[in-house]
Amino acid sequence: TRFVDWDIPELSTLQDSKLYQLRVQLNEGTPMSRQQKNWLTDSVNSNTYSKRAVPLMGYRFNFSDILKRYFVKQYGHIAEYYAV
Repeated sequence: TRFVDWDIPELSTLQDSKLYQLRVQLNEGTPMSRQQKNWLTDSVNSNTYSKRAVPLMGYRFNFSDILKRYFVKQYGHIAEYYAV
């Protein structure tokens, strides 16, 4: 999904990116490896644009279909995280 107003390259130019290939892999029904799960969890929780998606060059790749929500209470603070 496009999420910016300015001009960005076509989505087809991102076919070589790790993020694009992971989304295609999931759409085809191929399971993810542990390394891919760890990378996706880190990428989702470290970006500031969305809680269930990863931004790349003006596009937002949504992974809400495979992410689960977790609440972590630590030092009197509750944080919300998403993980595979």
